[in-house]
Amino acid sequence: MSSETMKTFGFYKPGSKEEAMDFQKVEQERPTATGRDLLVEVKAISVNPTDLRTRDGKKEDDESLTVVGRDVAGVVVATGDDCSYFSVGDEVFYAGTNNRPGGQSEFHLVDERIVGRKPASLDFAQAAALPLTSITAYEALFERLCISKDPSDNTGTSILIIGAAGGVGSIAVQIAKLAGLTVIGTASRTETVEWAKDHGADHTINHHEDFGPQLENLGINGVDYIFCLNSPDEHMAEMAKVILPQGKICSILPAFKPLDLALFGKSVTFVYELMYTRSVFQTADMVHQHMMLNDLADWVDDNKIRSTMTQHFSPISVENLKEAYTNLLTGKTIGKIVLEGPFE
Repeated sequence: MSSETMKTFGFYKPGSKEEAMDFQKVEQERPTATGRDLLVEVKAISVNPTDLRTRDGKKEDDESLTVVGRDVAGVVVATGDDCSYFSVGDEVFYAGTNNRPGGQSEFHLVDERIVGRKPASLDFAQAAALPLTSITAYEALFERLCISKDPSDNTGTSILIIGAAGGVGSIAVQIAKLAGLTVIGTASRTETVEWAKDHGADHTINHHEDFGPQLENLGINGVDYIFCLNSPDEHMAEMAKVILPQGKICSILPAFKPLDLALFGKSVTFVYELMYTRSVFQTADMVHQHMMLNDLADWVDDNKIRSTMTQHFSPISVENLKEAYTNLLTGKTIGKIVLEGPFE
């Protein structure tokens, strides 16, 4: 293969929602970095439910190659003329955006304003597990729910994280504990309960049972914040019961049914978090994601946050991609699934 081309893994047809994508290995021209773009040599990637939603939204008559894979850890090999944050040779990690090709290729273009320096204490695979989930949790906790980063401000304050052992939940628990909150995570299996507690949850409850009685058994009469990571419609009534007056709820998925009227009576704030908003709309504060990832790298290197990688595949190949997404489709994964190069 010549130096001007690269291996890319993508799919042409959406296929069945119950199966992994029909990935194809395609040889493409290596892109050129211009403007504020970095060209990154991809060392490791991770898989996310958002990749499946991209697939599910693809139309049957769309015959273009779709390349997913938002989380990337790699090395900068070229910079655009307007870049100022990174230089060739820098090790970086980032989550990309959903209106550009994903990172399942040997080289990848990304705007430097959503890129952070890779934690020095992590290898590429461990680092690739973190960006998307960490930005989502960071924005949700500190910007959407407006929680203070100062632990002294959060004494006696509680948060319920619905889905505490998943990708976002695994990092949200750690960041919430770092901010000094009492963290209650939901988990329904022995292994997910153990995982949530191992990552800092003070308590766990089962999301398949009524929240109120379980919290009461813990001596908790309600929570100040709720971070909902799955099925907001399914959990709406229970969230409305246990959120305290003037509390705040953040969801990373849309609620399709009307909000529970109890939220109105309690003057509850209900907000959404989507980490793509800044990059898709090119907001003036887009560079905040660069700063968030650098904060995260500092926390990791200071042993305050750890990688949530639980499954590791190598090389990056059609077979390993299909197995990774097949595992993701079970809906029972804990932490993050990572694939590490080479591309084969």
